[in-house]
Amino acid sequence: MNVFDHLSVGVSDLERALHFYDASLAPLGLVRLFRTTRAAGYGPAGFTGEAPFAVIQQEDPTKPESGLHLAFAAPTRAAVDAFFAAALSAGGSDDGAPGIREHYDAGYYAAFVRDPDGHRLEAVRHE
Repeated sequence: MNVFDHLSVGVSDLERALHFYDASLAPLGLVRLFRTTRAAGYGPAGFTGEAPFAVIQQEDPTKPESGLHLAFAAPTRAAVDAFFAAALSAGGSDDGAPGIREHYDAGYYAAFVRDPDGHRLEAVRHE
């Protein structure tokens, strides 16, 4: 089982980040899978689904609330729900209750929380 489903980091200059990641990830067999006006995703050539790694333009990527994003792979919807409940009980804050995120994919069931330091965490089940 994979621990992480995907992760993203905030960057202050998307063009500079693309130059860096295009070059440095190529020797590892990773290519740019998509590009939008504020983000780009990387993974193995031909990969489909959520890009395993993404960079996202942020105003200040050094702040925890706008930089790092970790998405943990969940085996079931019930695990996503339990992650959300446990995180809130342990001092996290709600950043998106469990549910389908159709803007990502029709089978993307996820929940989002912020840890006590403000880092954005996600549990996701791809169906």
